[in-house]
Amino acid sequence: MRYAIVTETYPPEVNGVALTVQGLETGLRSRGHAVQVIRPRQPADAANADDTTLLVRGASLPRYPGLRFGLPATQRLTRHWQQQRPDAVYIATEGPLGWSAMRAARRLGIPVASGFHTRFDEYLPEYGAAWLQGAALRWMRRFHNQAGATLVPTDELRQFLQDNGFARVRLLARAVDNLQFDPRRRDAALREEWGIDDNGLAAIYVGRIAGEKNLPLAVRAFRRLQQVRPKARFVWVGDGPMRERLQRENPDFIFCGVQRGDALARHFASGDVFLFPSRSETFGNVTLESMASGVATVAFDYGAARQYMRHGVTGAAVADEEAFIDSAVRLAEDDALRRGIGQAASAAMKQLHPDRVVADFDDTLQSLIAPGGHHAVDAA
Repeated sequence: MRYAIVTETYPPEVNGVALTVQGLETGLRSRGHAVQVIRPRQPADAANADDTTLLVRGASLPRYPGLRFGLPATQRLTRHWQQQRPDAVYIATEGPLGWSAMRAARRLGIPVASGFHTRFDEYLPEYGAAWLQGAALRWMRRFHNQAGATLVPTDELRQFLQDNGFARVRLLARAVDNLQFDPRRRDAALREEWGIDDNGLAAIYVGRIAGEKNLPLAVRAFRRLQQVRPKARFVWVGDGPMRERLQRENPDFIFCGVQRGDALARHFASGDVFLFPSRSETFGNVTLESMASGVATVAFDYGAARQYMRHGVTGAAVADEEAFIDSAVRLAEDDALRRGIGQAASAAMKQLHPDRVVADFDDTLQSLIAPGGHHAVDAA
C-alpha cells in the first residue's frame, strides 16, 4: 500500500505527537508499505532528497519555541496527490496543514483517518481563554467528523468524544519501546552528576515545561517529600516557557534540557520517583516510558495512567492534588514500596508490543480502503 501521513510536528521536535507519528511511520515501512510524510519544513531541513518526505511552508508556533505549524497547502496537496495518489491518508494534527490535507483528500475521494492527539480545549484556560473551550471542541469535532475514522489511545477518550458527537471513533492502543526504556539504563555516573548517591533520591519530571502541565503541583509535592528526604533532588528534563522562572525561584533544582534517544532513557531510569502533574494530556507517553524504566510514577487517574496503571501496584494513579502530594511523599519515604512498584511497572510494560499497535493501525487504514469502508464524509 501507499500511505501518506500528514503532521505539523515531527522529530527532532520532542513531543508525544511527533514521536508517536514517527513510530507509526517506521512501523508501516517495516511492514513493506510505501509511506510519505508531509510536514512543515524545519530549519535544519535541506531540499527534499527522496519520495519519503514532502516539506511544506510553515511558521513558528507562538509561545512554543522550536515548534512550527504548517501553512495552508490545499492546492499543492491536491496536485501532488493527483500525480502520486496514496491509498489512504492519516492526518495527525488539526492545524492549517491538517485541514488542507482533509480538503484535498475529500476532493480526490481518498480515504482518511485522523488522530486525536491533543485536547486543545483543555489548554485554553492556562492561556486566559477558557471562554473558547466550547468553540474549540466544536472546531475539533467538525474536523474529525470528516474522517473515516478518528483514532484515540484510550477507552476513556473514546467515550468522551462519542458523548460529544464525534463519529467513527476507534481505539488505537499505545505501547513503549522496552529496549530503549529499561531499568538497566540506570546510570550511577549521571546520578553522581546530580549530586545523588545510591542511597539518595531523585524526583524527576520529563516533558514540556509549560503552564498547561500543572507544574506548580510538582513543585509542591517535591517540597513536601523533601521534608522526609532532605537530600532529595528534583531533576527536570525538557524545556519550555516556564523553565526560566522555575530556575530562578528554585535554584536547587537540576535542569537538564531536552534529551533524546539513549540519553533520555538514561535520565528516566536514573530517577526514583516520576512526578507527572499534567491534567491536559490525551494520553501521556512519558507515563509508559517512566513505568518501563522501572521508576515509580505519580500521575492523575486518566489517560495512560487509567489505561495501563494499577494504583498501588504499578504506580500511583490519583484523583486530586492532595492525593498526588501524599503519594509522592509515601513513595519517597518507603524505599521497599517504591522499588517494588518500579519493578512491577517495568514488568507490566513488557507486555505492550509496538508491532501490535502498528499492525492495528495498518488494519484500520486498509479497512477504509476496502469496499464499504468509510471515506472522507461531510462535516458534522
